[in-house]
Amino acid sequence: MAFRVRTASARSFYVETLGLKQDERSRLEFWLDGTCFGIWEPAKFGMPFAPQKNGHLALGVDDVAARKAELEDKGVEFGGEILDTGVCHMAFFNDPDGNDLMLHKRYAPHER
Repeated sequence: MAFRVRTASARSFYVETLGLKQDERSRLEFWLDGTCFGIWEPAKFGMPFAPQKNGHLALGVDDVAARKAELEDKGVEFGGEILDTGVCHMAFFNDPDGNDLMLHKRYAPHER
């Protein structure tokens, strides 16, 4: 998964605010468990910047309410209350460049 960014603050947001692990070999790649998350800067390729919308990256957490409160304490603003779908909890927010993100926790068992 790769997101477009335009500011250095967006890059630091993923490490300092969200707590993703910076890749040892790349300043634009981060790790969440075993998944690599990349960001790129379109302006460096002569392309206009536009944030990723309607493709929320779901960041899996153990407790959406607790993690939401932690991020709010760090200044992250959420788009409303936690959504309970009957299967999972979700909380929607943006990075500093406007890319859509969400906290996610599935609590219902998967059907077999």
